[in-house]
Amino acid sequence: MNMAEKWFNVGKIVNTHGVRGEVRVISKTDFAEERYEPGNKLYIFKEGSNDPIEVVVDSHRVHKNFDLLTFEGMHSIQDVEQFKGSLLKVDENQLSELDEGEYYFHEIIGCHMYTDQGEEIGKIHEILATGANDVWIVKRNGGKDLLVPYIDDIVKEINIEEKKVIITPMEGLLD
Repeated sequence: MNMAEKWFNVGKIVNTHGVRGEVRVISKTDFAEERYEPGNKLYIFKEGSNDPIEVVVDSHRVHKNFDLLTFEGMHSIQDVEQFKGSLLKVDENQLSELDEGEYYFHEIIGCHMYTDQGEEIGKIHEILATGANDVWIVKRNGGKDLLVPYIDDIVKEINIEEKKVIITPMEGLLD
């Protein structure tokens, strides 16, 4: 099997769901619908193992805040129980070209955030996908984490090469 250079985290299997081989996933992906489309390949990394197990998505549905998946050929709880606590990943060849103005989470995380006045705010260290819009969590230099909604009114410029994001802070955002 061709080992990918880079793996990207799609989610974590936190539990089984029911008895028919469904797993409950907390997603960490920017494009859950696309990733979990039936027929797509995902790779399961069990805790402490670097040997991926290739699976093919059989079904996907959303339940509460979880994505529920089944995999081809695994239709009982016994087949999937072993995956509890495992990470679901894709390899970099599975990343599709994005439209202009779209970014993968891994491109944004690690960027330094500045105000449009040139003042450094901190470094983006996590992204919450809230449904309406993503929220970027910025580790501030010596302060509490800052939550910045990813909306056009605030985020003015994203430079992936320089790992730099420029925002126009709303009133009260930096207090």
